[in-house]
Amino acid sequence: MADQPCGFLVLDKAAGLTSHACVARVRRAYKLKRVGHGGTLDPAVTGVLPIALGPATRLLPYLEGDKTYRGVVQLGVSTVSDDLEGEVLARYAVPALEAADLEAALASFRGRIDQVPPQVSAVHVEGQRAYARVRLGEQLNLAARPVTIQRLELLGWDAATASLELLVRCSAGTYIRSLARDLGETLGCGGALARLRRTEALGFGLEQAVPLEALDQAPLPALLNPLAALGHLPQRQLLDAELDGWRCGRALDHGLSLEAGEPVAVLGPDGNLAGMARTGEGGLLQPKLVFNALG
Repeated sequence: MADQPCGFLVLDKAAGLTSHACVARVRRAYKLKRVGHGGTLDPAVTGVLPIALGPATRLLPYLEGDKTYRGVVQLGVSTVSDDLEGEVLARYAVPALEAADLEAALASFRGRIDQVPPQVSAVHVEGQRAYARVRLGEQLNLAARPVTIQRLELLGWDAATASLELLVRCSAGTYIRSLARDLGETLGCGGALARLRRTEALGFGLEQAVPLEALDQAPLPALLNPLAALGHLPQRQLLDAELDGWRCGRALDHGLSLEAGEPVAVLGPDGNLAGMARTGEGGLLQPKLVFNALG
């Protein structure tokens, strides 16, 4: 594994590109088949798109799922997709609103809430994607799902255009388009997402991101060490005498304060990632992923 690219590339995705197209471009540039992204961005959305290459793709389930966005919500309109990309369903008069009115409405969306996904979304409905059924003219009744919004801040309010800018930090699976729609309903005037930029995902931020055009230059962007994505997890470093046993799948003691099933990043004696483990019976670390060499 050590002789093939392995790590993370963080793209600053431009508008108009699909996440799938970005993955395909990375795959061609690095001449790798094993490439995957850490959370789809809609084509109109810009910002952080973490991409795992090589053996690092196996680490995606262990990464922190929270994401941060900056977005603009347009009040006074309702669309089929809950953003301004979709067909307009209705337009409404926007009442005279002050920042205090917006803050009061936002308060009801902080914390754990039940959220209905947009009609135009990748949610599965009886074996089909919701967006595919909507394209056939169906009106769907999607079930609400629990999500958590840890941070929701009003960054600006433009009464002249009836638009507001928000900062949102949320759990995986949260739809900012749904938040825009529901906020508009709470304010009594409809709402749709006008613009969205993801500033953080899976522990990676814009400061680590490169544009897709960087793949057209030599040398290719250096990949981030897999450990850069695992800083939120406890670690256990192997002793030299433990390395062979680890590679054979032998459980480890750890001396850490851990809950049952909690993931742990296991480092080799050289400090590079040797794999992932979870606490099992008897409090031992059970190997779940074993890498021969990652660095």
